[in-house]
Amino acid sequence: MPTTFAADSVGLVTPQAIEFTQPLALACGRTLDQYTLMVETYGELNADASNAILICHALSGHHHVAGYYEGDTKPGWWDSAIGPGKPIDTNRFFVVGLNNLGGCHGSSGPNQIDPKTGKPYGPDFPLMTVKDWVESQARLADYLGIQQWAAVIGGSLGGMQALQWSITYPDRLRHCMVIAAAPKLSAQNIAFNEVARQAISKDPQFHDGRYYDVGEVPKTGLMLARMVGHITYLSDDGMREKFGREMKEGKLRFDFNPQFEVESYLQYQGERFSTAFDANTYLLMTKALDYYDPASEFNDDLSLALQQATAKFMLIAFTTDWRFSPERSREILDALVDAGKDVSYAEVDSPQGHDAFLIPIPRYMEIFRAYMERIAADIPPSTQEKGNAS
Repeated sequence: MPTTFAADSVGLVTPQAIEFTQPLALACGRTLDQYTLMVETYGELNADASNAILICHALSGHHHVAGYYEGDTKPGWWDSAIGPGKPIDTNRFFVVGLNNLGGCHGSSGPNQIDPKTGKPYGPDFPLMTVKDWVESQARLADYLGIQQWAAVIGGSLGGMQALQWSITYPDRLRHCMVIAAAPKLSAQNIAFNEVARQAISKDPQFHDGRYYDVGEVPKTGLMLARMVGHITYLSDDGMREKFGREMKEGKLRFDFNPQFEVESYLQYQGERFSTAFDANTYLLMTKALDYYDPASEFNDDLSLALQQATAKFMLIAFTTDWRFSPERSREILDALVDAGKDVSYAEVDSPQGHDAFLIPIPRYMEIFRAYMERIAADIPPSTQEKGNAS
């Protein structure tokens, strides 16, 4: 952990576990009678709670979005975008990050204790949908005293949640930022997810999802799932630029051990992920991705699904993102235009593929900052400010 923090860092942060006792009915037909959301906040909520920003995380994300934990040298996953003077300026905004239900970082999920049994939920934790997450996030907003978000922002699976917010609770957000996302997964994306799930479920140490009971982890399956996923998050240009065909030892060894730098990199990423993420959560999160299709409830008409939205929209895509290509963002753009909505669109040229939404690419940050200025301008003067003005 840094001994001193940069002026644009939120510094040391502490997560908060919030307990909910109102039953949550889920799309799968089951109900969570009680549940926990692990939450982190940055900045201060203004007098009338009108400056709040919700950050929705992607597949393997969580509530630790910015700042540092005591004793940790690695900041939150979007620290480059959140902090004093950064695009999401914590001098202006009250920023909320959470670990979604079904996650594995403190919110109720497969690796947490089921109060009915006293044991981890494991595979018995119910499948979640994006709509379920939005409902739980709305209850979090109620708990925090936030009637309307200044903006809901997310990348990838987080962008799908932001989009769903505009449909489910149109009056509860003024702006919606959807970054590197899609209105639904393509067949190819569903196929990649299924390969990852098969790698995990066929691992002998998976034990039908009850590996907690025997003190094991399906490490090999998780490694393979992450390696497959990581390939799809990068672009061919980015991998060529980063690794090329560089060899670890400069020559062929004529065996089946990793010899190219890209092989070592993927093994490192898989190894690290296999000790930090829960296998059941990975299965659950990828299924939530597969299931998302807001147009399905509106005769497969996305513009009709978005007709009731009242938010202003900002869509951002990246040229080399083939997992959620710019064409997929333009599907959302076209539907919003057809629905007569206020929408801006930017396409950022970058070699980093899908992962670009996590990287502080200068042009991306310029666009991000410019739109955040628009969000700030739409924050109504607070009751306190009105009183001071009079």
